[in-house]
Amino acid sequence: MSIEAKKELVRRFYETIEQEDYDALDAYCHKDFVFYPQVDQPFPGVAGLVASEKKNFDAFPGFKMPIKTILAEGDQVAVYFIFEGTHTGIPFHGIPATGNSVKFSLMMLLRIKDGKIIEKRSHVDVNDIIRQLNS
Repeated sequence: MSIEAKKELVRRFYETIEQEDYDALDAYCHKDFVFYPQVDQPFPGVAGLVASEKKNFDAFPGFKMPIKTILAEGDQVAVYFIFEGTHTGIPFHGIPATGNSVKFSLMMLLRIKDGKIIEKRSHVDVNDIIRQLNS
């Protein structure tokens, strides 16, 4: 799989998330997929990713997360994007919907195997999000 094909796979993966089409994520993820929202907290499988992340996305219905930069080398793809949403959905980290808009950066590192994403590592400053919700 070429570097450009790996980047396109990751772009489509994030477009699917942005469209909140969680049932379609299996098409992009390896059967041994693991999501790490923190260094040592693995969530195995697409079901683990959805269980971990959907509650965050559901707090910000209609969110957008345009990719600003995507880099790839070997079997890894790094993605930098900006998440934008309004907290009108379910509580986020125990904070009831505030109606506040948030904008924050995310950095992801994904690993590709056999033409699919096998690992996703997330780096986000949750305290920045909470600060925006409380202001």
